[in-house]
Amino acid sequence: MLATQVRQKDSVYYFVAYPADELLQKIRFISRFYGEGEQIAPDAAPESDEIASFISRVERSDAAFQRQMSKAKVRAIKNFYETAVNQPPIPGAVLLFTNETLPFRTAAGSSGHLQAPKGKFLVIDGQHRLAALQFYMNERPNEASSIHVPCVIFDGKTEDFATEMFVIINSTPTRINKSHLVDLYEKVSWASPDKKFAARIVDLLYKESDSPLRYRINRLGGRSKQEKWILQAELFNEINRWVSADWKRIERAGVDAKQTDRFYGVIRDFFKAAEDAWGDAWGDSTYFVTSSVTIKAMMRVASDLAASDSEPVEGRVRRWANRLYPWSDMMKSFRADGFYERFPAKGQVERVVRIQKELAKAASIEPVTRKRG
Repeated sequence: MLATQVRQKDSVYYFVAYPADELLQKIRFISRFYGEGEQIAPDAAPESDEIASFISRVERSDAAFQRQMSKAKVRAIKNFYETAVNQPPIPGAVLLFTNETLPFRTAAGSSGHLQAPKGKFLVIDGQHRLAALQFYMNERPNEASSIHVPCVIFDGKTEDFATEMFVIINSTPTRINKSHLVDLYEKVSWASPDKKFAARIVDLLYKESDSPLRYRINRLGGRSKQEKWILQAELFNEINRWVSADWKRIERAGVDAKQTDRFYGVIRDFFKAAEDAWGDAWGDSTYFVTSSVTIKAMMRVASDLAASDSEPVEGRVRRWANRLYPWSDMMKSFRADGFYERFPAKGQVERVVRIQKELAKAASIEPVTRKRG
């Protein structure tokens, strides 16, 4: 296929006008899944809804970076293709990736012939546009066959490169879910070490069998039928707040799997102790004990408690449960009915601080002043 080779610093990639019917044979659709220890089964789709059926069949891979595909978005783009007359249906480039190194034979200047990969392209950006094109092609093959899709092709890199490109393109509040971004920090080169460390802790809290927050962290959206307590991004912000304040000490000890497990163990044991202290109110929807605002406040108390009493590890859960036991006398204050009136604040930031102070006071835990850096 004819291509233009583009060089930017140490990078080389290609611009191609790909015939729609050929392109659709060379891509694979993927989406990232989150579930209770296993793949989430796709929702049953009506036989008459071909778009819903298509999305339910899309490969779900824990190694994927793409979000869940939106049926409404695919349908809206398909409708645009059908009504676009003077406007180009696909005016912007679709970004494709293959880890194969594609042979390029120069013809004139930066133009030449690029060989297609033996396997299929991953779509870094444009998956919804191409899915809509698939249905447009099915319904109006004559019209669709005349479309050439502008594509940028990246080749010869690892799949982490594709992940990083996806994050760079989509890392704005309007385009990528912040909780999803946290889940990808480990794979992007520009994420700071403290953010990567904090992201690993969040991942352990989500998936480890001994975590009191297991599967209670909302990583991506509403696909899971289980009740979620806190958005992954909110929990990450609290853990990163703690990690960044203690980063010099953490870094001196070594940022490895052992240190990650140690830090995870501290948070795990704190929430085990908190679960014991709260008793029946823990996880009960008629209380705001495990709501995001209270979990965030408890995380800040955990940081202060760990600073003065994290050792010895043996007996730590029982020791901390005894320390937090006065919280059981506060259960009435955390009833969902009237919670916001009992903890008045201008917003969640102020409410978290207010709850943190009351919880710390009840457990006689003094705040710790840390020098960030």
